[in-house]
Amino acid sequence: MREQVRAAFVAPGQTVVEVDRGQDVLAAVADHEPDLVILDMQIGNMGGIAVAIDLRLDAAEDRVPVVRILLLLDRAADRFLARRADADAELVKPVDAGTLRRAAKRLLEQPVLGGPGADQAEEVSELVD
Repeated sequence: MREQVRAAFVAPGQTVVEVDRGQDVLAAVADHEPDLVILDMQIGNMGGIAVAIDLRLDAAEDRVPVVRILLLLDRAADRFLARRADADAELVKPVDAGTLRRAAKRLLEQPVLGGPGADQAEEVSELVD
């Protein structure tokens, strides 16, 4: 999955920061202030849902910037958890580089969840149509 994400976003003018462990995401967001965080359900010893929740809680306390979150889910049934974690969007694996780019493009065109003007996450089906 990591190679698919890298292939989708490594390009001139873009920076991709990768972390191996879920607990390293908060520090990476604080250091790099990314436009988008893509989380897999399986990130080392801390899953993507837990990381998304941590990001939202820390952003609410102004410890990290509010950032868009795209969760890569193992199964459709995990969508409920993604929404509870306040993810901006989710995709069910397997996904290819093109699907990731389209989803990211549409997501980046929208307000950040929890930021000014953001009311609710866009349904993932609308992201990749």
